[in-house]
Amino acid sequence: MHAVGQAEVVILLQCLPDEKTIPKDIFTHFVQLYQEALSGNVLSHLSHSFFTQSFLGSKEHGGFLYISPSFQSLQDLLLPNPPYLFGLLIQKWETPWAKVFPIRLMLRLGAEYRFYPCPLFSVRFRKPLFGETGHTIMNLLADFRNYQYTLPVVKGLVVDMEVRKTSIKVPSNRYNELMKAMNKSNEHVLAMGACFNDRADSHLVCVQNDDGNYQTQAISIHHQPRKVTGACFFVFSGALKASSGFLAKTSIVEDGVMIQITAETMDSLRQALRDMKDFSITCGKADQEENQELVHIQWTEDDHNFNKGVISPIDGKSMESITSVKIFHGSEFKANGKVIRWTEVFFLQSEDQPSGLSDPADHSRLTENVARAFCVALCPHLKLLKEDGMAKLGLRVTLDSDQVGYLAGSNGQPLLPQYLSDLDSALIPVIHSGACQLSEGPVVMELVFYILEIVS
Repeated sequence: MHAVGQAEVVILLQCLPDEKTIPKDIFTHFVQLYQEALSGNVLSHLSHSFFTQSFLGSKEHGGFLYISPSFQSLQDLLLPNPPYLFGLLIQKWETPWAKVFPIRLMLRLGAEYRFYPCPLFSVRFRKPLFGETGHTIMNLLADFRNYQYTLPVVKGLVVDMEVRKTSIKVPSNRYNELMKAMNKSNEHVLAMGACFNDRADSHLVCVQNDDGNYQTQAISIHHQPRKVTGACFFVFSGALKASSGFLAKTSIVEDGVMIQITAETMDSLRQALRDMKDFSITCGKADQEENQELVHIQWTEDDHNFNKGVISPIDGKSMESITSVKIFHGSEFKANGKVIRWTEVFFLQSEDQPSGLSDPADHSRLTENVARAFCVALCPHLKLLKEDGMAKLGLRVTLDSDQVGYLAGSNGQPLLPQYLSDLDSALIPVIHSGACQLSEGPVVMELVFYILEIVS
């Protein structure tokens, strides 16, 4: 899956009595995921894939919800190299939630199987955890009929609930995402979905009972005191009248938080967000200070929670928190029954050293030229490289005023000298050409390639 820009997928399927072989349906679905990834449709945390026919012996099985593991134990599991996702089998009745508000489904599975935040295994033929959508606040915030819109989620945004204090924490590097969501919102209502809060020790969960009504519960990390509880969304409603006697009101609704504020406070809140300033709201009656609660909106340090566990094929350098871009329909060259494909580029220069290529088009052109040169140079050697177990290759290019060069490797080792002559001939002119376009500062990037068999 990595070779087509897709995180590997792990399915832990609970065995049926006397079951001796892995069901063929799983492999068929893997092929579908691979084909989807080839066309640029890749899975990520809390995304889904659905079935169009009976799957694993039941028409009630609706698809998979994909999650990145967090607090679950991975002990004794045979796992692929990161990144990888676990697919959780979901029922047909649960698919609307997988589409519209997947964090609710993830945590509800956790409550059902007593795993925090959710199990990693799949159970066939189980009872669905949700039925008819019925009366839920989500009917006001998302489109369950045509799926035209849903609650916007800002990456890394979390809600912390403590005693008499609620904090909405927004990573500073997600300002543009927040502005986009805010500008699309109704002027009287500001609502957003939150991410799973891995700094909390418990989380609100929404449970639909047998009558179809929604109730609030909480799940927590086993044997750990509950100090901070995460919530799945927040809603600011600007309809509170100043004459009500309340400064603001806060309440838990299903698995989220509702804050009722005056129109004036809503205007001030929106302006504070535009100005990237922290903002505090006192909730409760003005004359009852001892019963008041606080709601804080805080800008926090940048969110770098990506590429966890990913390492460079060149030298094992950690790529955690390093920005990368998946490449679809990029350079691809065939020779001797093999194909070499460029799948990803990492930008290794640090945040305080902005790229010396100011024009994004220059950057794109340079990376494309480097990738093409690398593929062309190695085409005569693809069969040998693959046979030697070097199916994943890395190329790290450095462009600086006093240093221009490259490193190429696989399996944590540099490529052997027999490949370097062709690489030098192809890469050095391209790299020197890129160095001439530098305005200031270094450009350090690492490109990742895969060698695959051509299957007709």
